[in-house]
Amino acid sequence: LLTVMLAYPLSRKDLPKRNFFAFFLFFTMLFNGGLVPTYIMWTQTFHIKNTIFALLVPGLLMNAFNVIMMRTYINSNIPDAVIEAARIDGSGEFRLLIQIILPMSLPIVATLALLAGLAYWNDWYNAMLYISDNEMFPLQYFLYGILSNVNAISSGRVPAGVTGTLQLPAETVKMAVTIITIG
Repeated sequence: LLTVMLAYPLSRKDLPKRNFFAFFLFFTMLFNGGLVPTYIMWTQTFHIKNTIFALLVPGLLMNAFNVIMMRTYINSNIPDAVIEAARIDGSGEFRLLIQIILPMSLPIVATLALLAGLAYWNDWYNAMLYISDNEMFPLQYFLYGILSNVNAISSGRVPAGVTGTLQLPAETVKMAVTIITIG
């Protein structure tokens, strides 16, 4: 919803300061605040450490790449004549967005929803940063830990407490983890 509500005004050619907002969006896609300020913001301001919100909220807000994809789709696939006809019929901006633009943009909305769903499914990084309770680890972080341990053991770096030489079939474990992930 936030992506659509930002992409639609940016797709309008009559938006004042449109180029400034587009540059601001693109600039934040290239340069962000960094890991330490982000971590401090989520843990000390919003207090999401060791909660389910730590897995959901950091990726919930808009992704600049998705906004640019949505804006480009609206610019290239929705004719200006349709928008002008809706305005002649008395449609305001919100009605135009909800009743004209959004139904015509369902393919890109579905694509962005699929990409967001895949991003949440494959996300282990937020769990690594914000979750320290073993019972709250998502499946991807748990599998990431298995692969990290197998790679460490296979490379010869034996964890503390393990004696002797231990050779694990790293590729076999990777394939087994892949099958678990697919399942």
